[in-house]
Amino acid sequence: MYKTSKIQKKNMAFFKVIQHFIVIPSFMVGVSMGTSSRVPVVPGLSYTFYSSTCPGLDFIIRGHLIKVLFSDRTQAAGLLRLHFHDCFVKGCDGSVLMDGSASDPSDKDALPNLTLRSQAFKIINDLRACYGSPCASTLWPSCSCANIITLAARDSVFLIGGPFYLIPLGRRDGLNFATQGETLANLPPPFFNTEQLLSSFATKNLNTTDLVALSGAHTIGIGQCTSFTDRLYPTQDPTMDQTFANNLKRICPTATTNATTNLDIRTPNIFDNKYYVDLVNRQGLFTSDQDLYTDSRTRGIVTSFATNQGLFFEKFIDAMVKMSQLDVLTGSQGEIRSNCSVRNANSNMDLKYLVEVDEEQGKLSQF
Repeated sequence: MYKTSKIQKKNMAFFKVIQHFIVIPSFMVGVSMGTSSRVPVVPGLSYTFYSSTCPGLDFIIRGHLIKVLFSDRTQAAGLLRLHFHDCFVKGCDGSVLMDGSASDPSDKDALPNLTLRSQAFKIINDLRACYGSPCASTLWPSCSCANIITLAARDSVFLIGGPFYLIPLGRRDGLNFATQGETLANLPPPFFNTEQLLSSFATKNLNTTDLVALSGAHTIGIGQCTSFTDRLYPTQDPTMDQTFANNLKRICPTATTNATTNLDIRTPNIFDNKYYVDLVNRQGLFTSDQDLYTDSRTRGIVTSFATNQGLFFEKFIDAMVKMSQLDVLTGSQGEIRSNCSVRNANSNMDLKYLVEVDEEQGKLSQF
């Protein structure tokens, strides 16, 4: 292992070394490119957006996450969830990272986001500083906080056993955070049934397969007792396996117990298809999980993913690429934050001097 101080001081030197240890298997790259290419790329984004301005971006971010996940694999779930919460509210613009105040609370302060891991926010800020120097443009480093969240989620999945996939880049950061009302209206809670989930996802142009595939993110992570004890008390949900229910009651002896448990009881820290095996065995934690197997519209998809991990990975990639492009800001929209938690002090200067290369358009654009 490399010492943290050495990595922080010599990002580019670390990149040259780490690339020999982070080799994406050729068969995996081929699969990910083929799968992702079925999803249209939003104008302004590109798979080669930073190939000139920061060709080592992927390796720098992945190298830092190797250190993080080597120390604590559970952080992968926090980074993946942060990406979902960012994209489902105001689009993938990094607004979930912005700090509010007592008089003007941000979406970070909204109830659904209070359970986002503080460590996930720190990791994103660390990544912002980690790649800044070798990828600096005229004024600010050219990669947005929104792109960092997207890449961190992708690499977290890959590094704990999930599929690798290519992701279009070029997102810019939002200038404003969402209101708490907007956050509540856009993030589906754990007590939603499939009908409600389908309606919620439809507003994002995500279909039934996307819903089931993205729900597979619950193959990692934890849930708080208060998010599922309505299935235990005062009466037990009949769709819940009895042994599973008994175990949950020991962890959460009352409806208000402040404790947590794994979302996937089989392989909680490996990104695989065991979440769907849980559902088939009536061992899904949330109503929003188990009802996917109960509802006839989604049961067949759950069953197919439970028996075919490759199919789950394929559909998960498609859904993630689609979700990662929700209402993105591109071109001269928004800004590139120098500090992910606050808006730039002078956005006009940022727009004037920030230089980005969009290889897809084949020209240098100066905003």
